[in-house]
Amino acid sequence: MTLAVIDDARRRVRLGVRHLLARPADSTEAVVGALVALHATDPATVFLSAWARLADPSVAEVEDALYGRRSLERLLAMRRTMFVVAAGDVPVVHTAAGRAVAERERVKLLAHLAEGVGWDEARLKQVGQEVLAALRERGEAAAAELVRDVPALAEQVLVGGGKPYEVRQNVSSRVLRTMAAEGLIRRARPRGTWLSSQFRWTAGAPWPETDPARARAELARRWLASFGPGTAADLKWWTGWTVRQTRDALAAVGAVEVALERGTGYVLPGDEDPVEAPEPWAALLPGLDPTPMGWQDRDWYLAPELRPRLFDATGNVGPTVWWDGRVVGGWAQRADGEVVWEPLVDVGADATAAIARQAARLTAWLGGVRVVPRFRNPLEKELAT
Repeated sequence: MTLAVIDDARRRVRLGVRHLLARPADSTEAVVGALVALHATDPATVFLSAWARLADPSVAEVEDALYGRRSLERLLAMRRTMFVVAAGDVPVVHTAAGRAVAERERVKLLAHLAEGVGWDEARLKQVGQEVLAALRERGEAAAAELVRDVPALAEQVLVGGGKPYEVRQNVSSRVLRTMAAEGLIRRARPRGTWLSSQFRWTAGAPWPETDPARARAELARRWLASFGPGTAADLKWWTGWTVRQTRDALAAVGAVEVALERGTGYVLPGDEDPVEAPEPWAALLPGLDPTPMGWQDRDWYLAPELRPRLFDATGNVGPTVWWDGRVVGGWAQRADGEVVWEPLVDVGADATAAIARQAARLTAWLGGVRVVPRFRNPLEKELAT
């Protein structure tokens, strides 16, 4: 049987349309739905990823979705990474990719506590119950307030003993992080601005779950709808699954094999036809944006020689500049608030003008608020200074 062909140009058209970069959305929920999830390790990424895709972006709109409407949830999921997902998608995402992460976190925490402060599982459970009681009494609380309410959280473990960087740390951060991974506590509005990662906490309940195989199939279906065509290796990398789990999930949704310019990939049944191309578009995406972090193989939208300037040493992408489906440069914000960018390929006069307009638009939107990416790439560091 002859495979349908989806070449690089067609893949870039899909990227622009399906990731809402060529046709912006009206709500943060629509942005999250189009991308399955937003990376949230750096709090700024959530807001800047939404800014790039909303017709009328505002901090208030994103905050209301997170803390007012509560239509979005933060949870640890794919590849032990923090994501923002639709509240209704939590059972699928947690079961398919988050539960295994939470289980590993608890095992590591128990080993850490047993060695450091002599806690066993019963003691950890008791402290967790005390944390939940304190949160129910307060409604919500910062970590420092919980430490005062639950003195056991102030017990300390020696980290890096005998090494130059040894330090004593309260057990609170790891205990709260593990409870959050399980859904027992939830992140509420942070202290400070939208850039802050000092979240307040509220009482929760274990994240809801569903059948694991069905959850993996559903997550694969949603990834293909947004990121397809992609390879099995792309999906395995994005989810953190095993080879067998990846193959089974693709089979469960009836994924259709298609020919790419380099090898083969998969799309959902009936999704082989071309997508109508939009007008050429420009975008400034933040570090860890879900679009550049959506595939392991990036050659079809990012020239390999550009990667050393745009990724850090551990594979985290920094701020990127896009023109019509390709990464063409990087951007940064200077101390005075101005957003500046640098092309890494020749994009021509029209593209240069369109990108410059996006940079000016982002400068105005930030209004002097200084955003420094949590994971900085070489080009961003150069431009920022």
